[in-house]
Amino acid sequence: MKRTVWSAILAALVLLPLALAAQETDAEGCQDHPLLGRMKGFVLTECESNFDAVEFCVAEDTYEKLEGQKTLLYYNLMEGFKEPSELQIVRNYTNAVKAAGGTVVYEYSGYAAMKIIKGAGQAVWVRVEVYNNGTAYQLTILEIGEMAQEVTAGDMLAALNKDGRIALEIHFDTGRASIKPESQKTVGEIAALLRDNPGLLVSIEGHTDNTGTPQGNRTLSEERAKAVVAAVAALGIEASRLSAVGWGQDKPVADNATEEGRARNRRVEVVKK
Repeated sequence: MKRTVWSAILAALVLLPLALAAQETDAEGCQDHPLLGRMKGFVLTECESNFDAVEFCVAEDTYEKLEGQKTLLYYNLMEGFKEPSELQIVRNYTNAVKAAGGTVVYEYSGYAAMKIIKGAGQAVWVRVEVYNNGTAYQLTILEIGEMAQEVTAGDMLAALNKDGRIALEIHFDTGRASIKPESQKTVGEIAALLRDNPGLLVSIEGHTDNTGTPQGNRTLSEERAKAVVAAVAALGIEASRLSAVGWGQDKPVADNATEEGRARNRRVEVVKK
């Protein structure tokens, strides 16, 4: 199994450990991810965190590109510590992920891709890559579904004028039509959109994944669409300018066979009338 070009570049970056491993403290601003600790004797020499796309090897010569909040951590072995084997480092993290309720997606020499489902629409992917005979390794943690959607009224108007619709991440309590507090800002932007465009009429349309029964999903999606209409109306928008439709699982935009696909299918769309 050959590693990607990007992995080869990263491997070259960690060929610096002879100088770096002498340090006994982590690089400034770097710390372990709350989900996973480090191997004994290792120090953090570099780190980064941002929203990005990451490729995970999920089968022989097969890669899956995912987007989310990425944490990248580079570890090097300090002087005086015996280097562990590649398998020991990989097994340390596969066991930790399994203990957290996750699964190993794919593993080969010095590499493992793992996945933890945290909740509805929330998944954490983990990738460990070992270099330099066990004296250095890289840990990549990608959190999917954690980044709050930031869509403004202007973004919505541009999408409606271009495509006639826009899909929004409005989160609800599981199995219910109660809008979660973190989605109130998005509801406020819908109200601002309608307030700034007094001639605009829209349909609020709810969609679900295929978990449950078709009729139950249609009912739930309609209740959620009505909840959004009511929330927007409560902000001073005439209810007559909005209608509510529930499509249930009938109009998926992604594969319901994966958690990421189901998360994309659970959505609310604002449609221009």
